[in-house]
Amino acid sequence: MAPAGMGDPGPSGRFGRFGGRFVPESLVPACIELEAAFRVAWSDWRFRQRYAELLRTYAGRPTPVTECHRLSEALGVRVLLKREDLTHTGSHKINNVLGQGLLTLEMGKTRVVAETGAGQHGVATATAAALFGLECVVYMGEVDTERQALNVFRMQLLGAEVRPVASGSRTLKDAVNEALRDWVATVENTHYCLGSVMGPHPYPWMVREFQRVVGDEARSQCRELLGGDDPAVVVACVGGGSNAAGTFAGFVDTPARLVGVEAAGGSAIGRGIPGVLHGMHSYLLQDEWGQILEAQSISAGLDYPGIGPEHAHLSDLGRATYYTATDGEVLDALQLLSRTEGIIPALEPAHALAWLVNAARSGDVAAGTTVLLTLSGRGDKDAEQVMRLLG
Repeated sequence: MAPAGMGDPGPSGRFGRFGGRFVPESLVPACIELEAAFRVAWSDWRFRQRYAELLRTYAGRPTPVTECHRLSEALGVRVLLKREDLTHTGSHKINNVLGQGLLTLEMGKTRVVAETGAGQHGVATATAAALFGLECVVYMGEVDTERQALNVFRMQLLGAEVRPVASGSRTLKDAVNEALRDWVATVENTHYCLGSVMGPHPYPWMVREFQRVVGDEARSQCRELLGGDDPAVVVACVGGGSNAAGTFAGFVDTPARLVGVEAAGGSAIGRGIPGVLHGMHSYLLQDEWGQILEAQSISAGLDYPGIGPEHAHLSDLGRATYYTATDGEVLDALQLLSRTEGIIPALEPAHALAWLVNAARSGDVAAGTTVLLTLSGRGDKDAEQVMRLLG
């Protein structure tokens, strides 16, 4: 069982009662192979050095922490942003795919498949595949290909094949299903580059470790900025939950209040019950017969009916607390940050900002409190959609 310190969950892949490995028998050897390869690579200083060098020279790390003076004045709290929007490809997703891309080469595989919702993980995977010379196929729900048409073009421009998924709700959940089916059929030469802290073990742990750089950097940067202190509140948006897991990993052993913000129409922590989906045991939106319900969100990246198992565990422990933001609150928060700081966020981190706006105004976050918010992606990809909605 992984401790609250977000460590190694061990061979069972369990975070308390959550996690595990619930996959078809044909995929068990692939998961075991991946876990073994990751353990060897992650303990090898040469792999770590190469990964760190790519993060620095290719992804553009470290990303800065930006103090938001005008927004802070408007809310009455001190707001700091961890700027993952400034990485190459425009979001935190690049941290994970560079690690998994290197691991694909280590395993001697020549092809990657991925799922994507908002398109940012798909773009990042296509980017890494181009860098490493790998064949790349990205599965994306038809609904998401329409609302994220620019990212579809970016993936194709990078040399990836984008396969629209017409089954189910035609969104992220269904894209994951198709990527898993592909992996089952092509496992000998294919690695599934999963984009979040979800799925069967070792993915939730492995992706969190690749995203840990966000929290580790932010903690060091905040201490330098705050004279050795940590922020009182650390907040991030949560779909599957990789940017939040990476951020929380840097602060879980501090007194900081950890806050995850889900979409109101996809609140697995708030409305879900434990069940199994996509190879993991976690909180899921499901009916009384165990059928998965559709999540609804303005944001394609948070349009998922579950949550990563480590987040479920942190919630059970009370170490992190999870809230929701409505579509209307998200649009208001996006405009507020744009107009006060000249920073247009993606719809996903605008959920975290929407919670902060409400919490500051209601007194849930006291006046003068220092808050670190992970700005997980930039808003370019959502500009056309937001323009239509604000019409």
